[in-house]
Amino acid sequence: MGIVRAALVQTSWTGDKESMIKAHEDYARQAAAQGAQVICFQELFYGPYFCQLQDTKFYDYAESVPGPTTERFAALAAELNLVMVLPVYEREQAGLLYNTAAVIDADGTYLGKYRKHHIPQVNGFWEKFYFRPGNLGWPVFDTAVGKVGVYICYDRHFPEGWRALGLAGAEIVFNPSATSRGLSSYLWKLEQPASAVANEYYIGAINRVGVESEYGDDDFYGTSYFVDPEGKFVGEVASDTDPELVVRDLDMDLITTVRDRWAFYRDRRPEAYGPLVNP
Repeated sequence: MGIVRAALVQTSWTGDKESMIKAHEDYARQAAAQGAQVICFQELFYGPYFCQLQDTKFYDYAESVPGPTTERFAALAAELNLVMVLPVYEREQAGLLYNTAAVIDADGTYLGKYRKHHIPQVNGFWEKFYFRPGNLGWPVFDTAVGKVGVYICYDRHFPEGWRALGLAGAEIVFNPSATSRGLSSYLWKLEQPASAVANEYYIGAINRVGVESEYGDDDFYGTSYFVDPEGKFVGEVASDTDPELVVRDLDMDLITTVRDRWAFYRDRRPEAYGPLVNP
C-alpha cells in the first residue's frame, strides 16, 4: 500500500466566509506544495462555531451539497491532484439542515458526503438548534489515496460509528471538530488513539484554535494530529493556540501488519451484541 502523505488544517476564524474559504484554498496549495495527497479541514470550516449561541440568522451559512463551496474546491482538487474532505453546513431544503462533510477525489470528482450522526445539546454546544441527525449511514469513500471515512466531532464519543467505518473498509478516518478547552480536552488525546487501535486504521483529528468572542467564550485548543493503528501519534501534535498546517507521512502497510497481529474483526461476536443496541 505504501506511504500516503496526508494533511490537516487547524485555524482561527477570520471574520467572514469568503476570507475563510480563501485561507483554506491557500492551505490546500501549501499542502500540495509539500507533497500532500489528501487534506481535511476543521468542522464547519468556512464559518465560526456559531453553536455557542441559538440564533436563526446563522442558518444563512448553510448551502447545498454539492453546491458552490464543494464545486469551488472540486476545481482546486483537480488542479492540485489532492483528495479533499470539506466539513460544511448543509441545507437539503429550507428547515432541513445538517452538519456535513463532502469528499472530493483528486481528479475533482464529488464522491459523496457524510452527515454527523450524534448531535450534542449542552452549554456552549447548542447543535440540535442547527442540525438534524445524520441519515446517510457511515459511508467509506474509495479515493486516490485509499478508503476514507469521516466521523464529525461529538461523534467520536460513540464507538459504534468508528467500528462501522472499519467494517466498511476504512483505512483513514478524519474527525473534524470544534471542541473547547474547558469541556473535552482531557478526552482529546485518549479517544481517537484508542479508536485507532480498536479499529486498526489511521485517524486524523482536527480542532480549530482561538476564542471566537463574537459568538461565545469557548477556547478552541487545536492540538490536531494523526494517530496510527498502534495508537501512536504520527509526528508532533499541533499547537494548542496557533493556526497550523499538519502534514504527515502515513505508512499504510502498518494497517496490514496490525490486522495480522490482532484479529479483532475475525473475533467479533455480533450475534451477542443485540442487547447493546436496544433502546
